[in-house]
Amino acid sequence: MPLNGSSVVVTGAGAGIGRATALRLAAAGARVVVSDVSETSGQATVDLITEAGGTAYNVPADVSREDDVQALFFRTVELVGGLDLAVNNAGIAHHPGDLHELPVSAWDLVMGVDLRGTFLCMRAELGLMVAAGHGSIVNMASNAGVKNAPDMAAYTAAKHGVVGLTKNAALQYARRNIRINAVCPGTVLTPGLAGYPEEIRAQWADMIPMGRTGTPEEIAGSVAFLLSDEAAFITGHELLIDGGLMYQ
Repeated sequence: MPLNGSSVVVTGAGAGIGRATALRLAAAGARVVVSDVSETSGQATVDLITEAGGTAYNVPADVSREDDVQALFFRTVELVGGLDLAVNNAGIAHHPGDLHELPVSAWDLVMGVDLRGTFLCMRAELGLMVAAGHGSIVNMASNAGVKNAPDMAAYTAAKHGVVGLTKNAALQYARRNIRINAVCPGTVLTPGLAGYPEEIRAQWADMIPMGRTGTPEEIAGSVAFLLSDEAAFITGHELLIDGGLMYQ
């Protein structure tokens, strides 16, 4: 899936799925603007890409802040001349619990990053892509975007919103040569998951029909496919990547 010379922004690219995606796209020949709320983590991803012979730039941003997002895409145009592809990966979750005990601050934080952040980035990306006459966007949802994540009300609502936003925008921009899709990972061995006790991780893996958790690299491969011309007739789709969990 060559992406030679394509310009791409990946948010939340300082670790986990975002980092794996940035590395995968750079290996395919894309020029990658790495963005993360942590400048240090973003630079670490850039260093990995450049050490492997790729091209990457570090532009930190908090995607929940409109000014940060505007600055991110202004700087992207300065660095790579425009925008061909985008991966809106930045996201957070919250501690499980009953809805009536969920702090408003936790709700606002998750909605701000996961849903508002996706909207703000898409708004900027689509403006550039409409002007260019082409583009492809992948939004990071979750299997919680198509089913319930028990005790995770804000996260479930936000990721359902990401899927809905993806479908709505895909139809709006289909005739403008812009494709918009979402990926919906299940349990993936990210740094966050690795922090849980081994016995808990084993229990979660046992719930999956394939008997294991996914890897960030597996999600990155699906993102790269959806961005590429090999997926040229796919838009408005939410791709489940969960080892069969949804179907049992």
